[in-house]
Amino acid sequence: MQYRKFGKMDWEVSALGFGAMRLPLNGTDQANVNVPESVRMIRYALDHGVNYIDTGYPYHGGMSERIVGQALQDGYRQKTKLATKMLVRLAQSAADFDRLLNEQMERVQTKLDFYLLHGLNLQSWRRIRDLGVLGWAEKQMAQGSFQHFGFSFHDEYDAFKEIVDGYDNWALSQVQYNYMDADKQAGRRGVEYAAGKGLAVVVMEPLRGGMLAKEPPQAVAKVWASAARERSRAEWGLLWVWNQPEVSVALSGMSTMEQVVENVAIAGRSGPGKLDSADLAMLSRVKDAFVGLRPVPCTNCGYCQPCPSGVEIPRIFHLYDESTMYDNPRMGRLGYSSPMGLAPEHRADKCTECGECVEKCPQKIAIPEWLKKVHAALS
Repeated sequence: MQYRKFGKMDWEVSALGFGAMRLPLNGTDQANVNVPESVRMIRYALDHGVNYIDTGYPYHGGMSERIVGQALQDGYRQKTKLATKMLVRLAQSAADFDRLLNEQMERVQTKLDFYLLHGLNLQSWRRIRDLGVLGWAEKQMAQGSFQHFGFSFHDEYDAFKEIVDGYDNWALSQVQYNYMDADKQAGRRGVEYAAGKGLAVVVMEPLRGGMLAKEPPQAVAKVWASAARERSRAEWGLLWVWNQPEVSVALSGMSTMEQVVENVAIAGRSGPGKLDSADLAMLSRVKDAFVGLRPVPCTNCGYCQPCPSGVEIPRIFHLYDESTMYDNPRMGRLGYSSPMGLAPEHRADKCTECGECVEKCPQKIAIPEWLKKVHAALS
């Protein structure tokens, strides 16, 4: 296992962290986890040098924290740092902070090393900040409930920068980052900014939820076939993340023991500078091939916004393009029509075909017609 600097802490983290949100299931119910196999996988990782485990309040319907706690019995707690996250939408008042933390500590049956605010965007950050979460966290750290405070993030760079600058004692920032998303959300700029401020950078979705490791569409497979080096698609994606010295640890949500064994082995040969210019050019061609599969040529310029009917046009096209690029309609439907997805009042069927967006679109996209197609596909 390779180890890397973790922000300002006098401690080194394993290059690979165990993300406990995609544990093996018995069937399709996310809460029906194969507990013995999950424990076996986590302990294998710890026995082979992984020393960072990440879980969260909602993972596997609340089962993930309990299973992680079970896996850390029998002396395994001493092998790792443990991080979990407060689901901030459940914290409607300051009194909820203690309630949620106490529930999570009961689940894992141990004190925490890292406690994170989960999935912050600008709106949720300002709300939770104004409820007094920072002062509360300082008090909990002084009492020893957890050692360090951080956040995970899903929004744009300016929001990320405001959050990083909004508290002097962040230990870590957790961001979505991979070779397809280097310019999205916090992106490369956010990784550099956080590291420059002394925060550890924890990367989630280094393989985009497995999308970058699965069998790709034909156009992308053709590019992969031209690679001069023989590596698995998972190895290419993980090495891209670990190639960057600002990254502290890459979390992988592993669902099988085979994935754990493979990723531990890859982590053992990881490090900054492992990819040369030819390798990086190869990944750039793969990215271009994926992007070339987008059905809607939307550049997310935002000129079509605000829509008079409230339709979030760029976000809708983004969901559709990505579900097509990665051949994963389920992902698109979750982002569009699930309770956690796009609000009903902002969906494509609210379009009145007024034509205002078409006049403003620099790409001359037939927006109303595409909105109908997207709604039919993702609703």
